[in-house]
Amino acid sequence: MFTPDDLVVYPAQGVGQIERIDSKTVGGLVCELYIVRIRANNVTLMVPVNNAAHVGLRTLTPKDEAAAILESLRNDSGKVVYTGQNWNRRFREYSERLKSPSLAIVAEVLRELLLIGRSKELSFGERRLQEQAMGLVTGELSEVLEIPEDKVRDELLEIYAPPPAPEETAS
Repeated sequence: MFTPDDLVVYPAQGVGQIERIDSKTVGGLVCELYIVRIRANNVTLMVPVNNAAHVGLRTLTPKDEAAAILESLRNDSGKVVYTGQNWNRRFREYSERLKSPSLAIVAEVLRELLLIGRSKELSFGERRLQEQAMGLVTGELSEVLEIPEDKVRDELLEIYAPPPAPEETAS
């Protein structure tokens, strides 16, 4: 059970803070709710206490695991991603994976989108997914590892930047 002021992660929304625990009567039943304020966008969520684990509300990733995820992102920029399926199918698959409560799975989606973006233009939907994944990953990593979020984002964008175009030589 969480308590007010605890930092939590809500899948596909990111890091939030439990502001309070309220009781509401819904359909004649009294229901305890976590009131969670998402830090990235200031959205307030009401999560039933007895359903919190089922929807994926969790504590922040442990520091050692977060450090390993960041190190993996730093070191796997040379991986090759299979892009044989069309962007629409990838979009659906990535959308589902972004709902995962696991930071490692969300980080893998981010890595794949960054790698795909190196070699070809991402579709509008894929760019939105990349922004969402970047926000989820950098938000949690910066909170856990106490690194400014912008610094993590800038480092990843630099690591995964497309290689410079070869210069044409004048003949």
